[in-house]
Amino acid sequence: MSPRLPLRDIRIVDLTMGWSGPLATRHLADMGAEVIKIESCGYPDWWRGWENTPEALASKEHEKSPSFNQINRNKLGITIDLTKDRGRALALQLVARADAVIENQAKGVMEKLGLSLDELRAANPSIIWLSLPAYGAAGPWSGYRGYGSTVEHGAGLPHLTGEPDGPPIQTHVAYGDACGGLNAVAALLTGLFHRKRTGEGQRIDISQVEGMLQQGVHGTIAQGLTGAPPVRTGNRHPVFTPQGCFACAEPDSWLVVAVTEDAMWPSLCKVIERPDLADDPSLASVSGRRAMEDAIEDAIAAWAGAMDANLAMTALQNAGVAAGVAQRPTDLLHDPGYVARGFWQTLDRDVVGTKPHPMSAWRFNGERGFLRAPSPLLGEHNQQILGGILGLDDDELAELEDAGIIGTEPIAPERPKAAKS
Repeated sequence: MSPRLPLRDIRIVDLTMGWSGPLATRHLADMGAEVIKIESCGYPDWWRGWENTPEALASKEHEKSPSFNQINRNKLGITIDLTKDRGRALALQLVARADAVIENQAKGVMEKLGLSLDELRAANPSIIWLSLPAYGAAGPWSGYRGYGSTVEHGAGLPHLTGEPDGPPIQTHVAYGDACGGLNAVAALLTGLFHRKRTGEGQRIDISQVEGMLQQGVHGTIAQGLTGAPPVRTGNRHPVFTPQGCFACAEPDSWLVVAVTEDAMWPSLCKVIERPDLADDPSLASVSGRRAMEDAIEDAIAAWAGAMDANLAMTALQNAGVAAGVAQRPTDLLHDPGYVARGFWQTLDRDVVGTKPHPMSAWRFNGERGFLRAPSPLLGEHNQQILGGILGLDDDELAELEDAGIIGTEPIAPERPKAAKS
């Protein structure tokens, strides 16, 4: 482990699935933490894929998921059936040797598995347990299960999204997972700092909906001040005018433009060839442009509609106007800004081969997190972790595999037998 990685001496037991929890542990792994991801052969991380037919398992579809492979790099992967006493005992042995446990199960799942706070603390009195349920482990909503899109509703974000004369609009992006995962990183780092100072472990409960509330905090503030929720404003901005997203000449190509300061306004008018707008003194200020926002947006839309999106963006940026193309995910691989910064790096992985991965968005001492290893194959590190850390010998590992407690292949559910005629 590189001495430059800040969490190089930290070990985390990872019981998360999907996006929110694995995103948190990916950032922690990128910082150098030894993240041990626990799955089971009967219930692998569902981001490996939904199909578990014998045919899909034979072709190793569970190892081909781009989502799983992107979000679980730099981690070690083992399988343990936590529903069995011997599996639970193995997990607690790992907890005894770990600094933190993180999970994003529904409320009550950890207790049903025999991994409650008391049981974790019995194994390791200084353990930090962070849970990341949709609506928290306590409170009136704690019994509800959730998914990224339902968390969006729970945070009230759709009420702030949409046109003024239209209904609330869902973005259909699971922001709850992303926001919850990033907030979980900060919370766990805080817990580690606290333990370093005091030696005390912590129970951290951070709900995904709490992590998402900052996305709509302006609505909360507005209602607190006025007694009523703010009016939906579409793509418009409460301060910058104009700001919008405009269709360009090619189908499904879009240009985002924002005048973030008054000095940009004449430059925008020159690029879109509307000197009459620049000459109008009433439009020199934000308040004046706000009163004419519809007409201004029509002018930008007419110009953009005849332009290639990238050429339009370049023309505006060269004139000092904030502008960007709404890019597809595949376009980002070739974005000049990302390429120039070395944002994309490749990792080679069994089954799928060499694939690009985004570097960490943050830097530590001027360096991004290192890409050390691809996402683990199912049960790939059973020998390394259960043998190397827990000291199990080959016979014991073979016995565990024979008992179905560990393994390297998913277990396909039994298909119902056809009824006899």
